[in-house]
Amino acid sequence: RPVGVPRPPSVPSPLGVPLSLTVSRPRSPAAMAAPPAPAVSPGPPGGLVAVAQVTCTADKEHNWRQCSALVRRAAGAGARAVFLPEAFDFIGDSPQHSLELAEPLHGDTVRRYRQLARECDVWLSLGGFHERGQDWDSTGRIYNCHLLLDNSGALVAAYRKLHLFDAALPGQPALCESSFTNPGQELLPPIDTPVGKLGLAVCYDLRFPELAQALRGAGAQILTFPSAFTVPTGAAHWEVLLRARAIECQCYVVAAAQTGRHNATRASFGHSLVADPWGTVVAQCHEGPGLCLAHIDLAYLEQVRRDLPVHGHRRGDIYGTLTGTP
Repeated sequence: RPVGVPRPPSVPSPLGVPLSLTVSRPRSPAAMAAPPAPAVSPGPPGGLVAVAQVTCTADKEHNWRQCSALVRRAAGAGARAVFLPEAFDFIGDSPQHSLELAEPLHGDTVRRYRQLARECDVWLSLGGFHERGQDWDSTGRIYNCHLLLDNSGALVAAYRKLHLFDAALPGQPALCESSFTNPGQELLPPIDTPVGKLGLAVCYDLRFPELAQALRGAGAQILTFPSAFTVPTGAAHWEVLLRARAIECQCYVVAAAQTGRHNATRASFGHSLVADPWGTVVAQCHEGPGLCLAHIDLAYLEQVRRDLPVHGHRRGDIYGTLTGTP
C-alpha cells in the first residue's frame, strides 16, 4: 500500500481469529460456537460479511443442508450478510436435468431461504438460482438469477445473468449455458444493504469489465461475483480477474464459489475470496466446503478513492461513456 493508505484493521471475532483471515473449512461445532448475532441495526453501513464455499450436486436436500448450516454458522459469528455461490440450489447432471429441477421464484427453495434469512437475521446473496421465469411455458428455458434477500426474508432484487458461458476448452467437457438458459436484459442499480451498496453479477460476468464499471458509476461499493468456475479457468484467471475488478473499480469484491466434484463430468475451482479496494485478498477459502469472513470498511474504501481518484480521471470525452447503467 502507498503511504497514507493503511491496511484495514483486523477486528476480533467470535471465532477467535481476525476477521481478515480465512476460515477455510467448517470447524467442529464446539470450535464454531458463538453467541447469537445482534439484530442488524440501521447504523452506518459496513461490517462483517461471510462468504460460503460449497460442493453442490443434483440432490437439492443435500445442498440445502450444506448451505443452511454455513449460513447459521456465519450468523453466529456476527455476519450481517452471507454470500452463497452460483448454483447454490443444485448442479444438474445435464442441461435437461437442470431444466427438470428448476423452480419459479415462488417455489419451495426460495421459500426456505427466505425463512432462513428471517431466522438468522442476515441478508442473503443467493448467487445463481435456476429460475423458471414468467416465460417458462413459452420458451422452456430458464434464467441464471442472482437473488438478494433482506433480513426479513423479503426478495429485494433479482438480477438475471447477462453473459452466458459457452466454452469448449481442450480436454474439458463443452459447456453451453445458452443452450437452455435465457440471457438477462437489464443491469440492476446497486442495492443499499447493511454492509454497503451492492452491485449484482454472476460468474462469467466477471470477464466483462464494462459491467463492473457501470455498477461502480452507479454507486456500487461492493461487487459480487458468485461463481462455479471450471478448474482450468479458475487456476489461470480467477484471482487475477477478481483483484483487477477490485482495483479498477476501487470496490470491495465478494466472490462465493463452488468447489470440488459435482458429478462425473463437472468440477469447480473453489477459492472463494474477498478483495478490498486496493486489490488485496483479505479473506479466502481454499479447497473444500467452508466459510471465509471479512470486514467491509467503507471509510477505508473512501480513503482509497480520495487518495487515487481514478474514477474522476476517466476520459469519457475521448473514448465515450460506458453504457448499461440503468
